[in-house]
Amino acid sequence: MTFAVSTPTFEGPIDLLLHLVSSHEVDVLDIPLLPIVDGFVQVLTAQRDRIDFNQLSEFLLVAAILIELKSQRLLPGREAADDDDLLVGWEERDLLLARLLECRAYAAAADVFVALSEQAARSVPREVGLPADFAVHAPDLLAGVTPEELAQAYLRGAAERPVPRVDLSHVTVDTVSVAEAVSALMALPTYDRATSFRILVAACTTRIEVIVRFLALLELCKMGRVTLGQGQTFGDLHIDWTDDDPVLVGAASGRGLGELSGFEIDDYEG
Repeated sequence: MTFAVSTPTFEGPIDLLLHLVSSHEVDVLDIPLLPIVDGFVQVLTAQRDRIDFNQLSEFLLVAAILIELKSQRLLPGREAADDDDLLVGWEERDLLLARLLECRAYAAAADVFVALSEQAARSVPREVGLPADFAVHAPDLLAGVTPEELAQAYLRGAAERPVPRVDLSHVTVDTVSVAEAVSALMALPTYDRATSFRILVAACTTRIEVIVRFLALLELCKMGRVTLGQGQTFGDLHIDWTDDDPVLVGAASGRGLGELSGFEIDDYEG
């Protein structure tokens, strides 16, 4: 237990007093150190037969720090001294104090292990074996089971298990080729070609068909076969077809779409 001190300005553990002095919450000049030392000496005198050396060393360390701080405050030239200079070496002192507390914890743990060892030493193991007539009988696992129940259990275990099925009705498995849509649009006669995107997708029944027609229209615009325009924001997309080009007409039959021959909607990035 930490030694408790009682002064006109502070009453409590001495390590707390050191903390308050170091944090400038208590002025060390207001703390009389002589009564603290006298009180500790009286405690040691009364407990001479059972002195705790850990507590003694801790008190000597804290008392030495307090005496050093107070003596530095009492020396001339205190006004020119810096607080940082006064704290030089405190890290080493704190480390020493931490090691003392750690040693105390290890000593307490050692005492606990010694007590457990002494308690275990009082136990005596059994040296006599089992009686000669002692027998261990395994339980009857089929007790209470009729032959009919056993046959039904076999039939249930030997029955063929149904094959699990995964419902793929919500997955679109049809692959729509953009190259085929481009070829189909270019193969239309001039008079049958759509002049707006709304007319172009009027016959589409699914969303994927509308997407493929739009991608095919972008490919035709990239090839220079059509020009696109929009009169107003969110308005209809107008399509203007250019004059027929023999090279592009040949591409419509499949000879000029080498890169689009295997192009699918999932691979489009244009």
